[in-house]
Amino acid sequence: MSSDIYSIVIAALEDIKGQDLVTIDVRELSDITDTMVVVSGASNRQVKALAQNTVEEGKKAGFQPIGVEGMEEGEWVLVDFGDVIVHVMQVKTRAFYELEKLWSLRPSDATKIDVDVDENG
Repeated sequence: MSSDIYSIVIAALEDIKGQDLVTIDVRELSDITDTMVVVSGASNRQVKALAQNTVEEGKKAGFQPIGVEGMEEGEWVLVDFGDVIVHVMQVKTRAFYELEKLWSLRPSDATKIDVDVDENG
């Protein structure tokens, strides 16, 4: 993971007073990114401001986001910098999707379901 973009993202989110900032190391769970950052905004306006500041600060430092999704609505904005993916969410949306809980599950933690299969199919 590029520690530079990680540090820039965290500073950008703290600058706009992001709430309940959490980082999740997903290197062992995913090939698409190393770190997910999840942060809340109190309103769609703050969610947009958090995401916009993250994009702008990343660009100033020479990091072009691969993609930005959800900026129009401001309920959940995803900013993808490759090694770091940022999820900026309204409080209710974050509580509903529980990304931290989802990404903390390991395959060995999941409930195993035994399925009886008939020998004929």
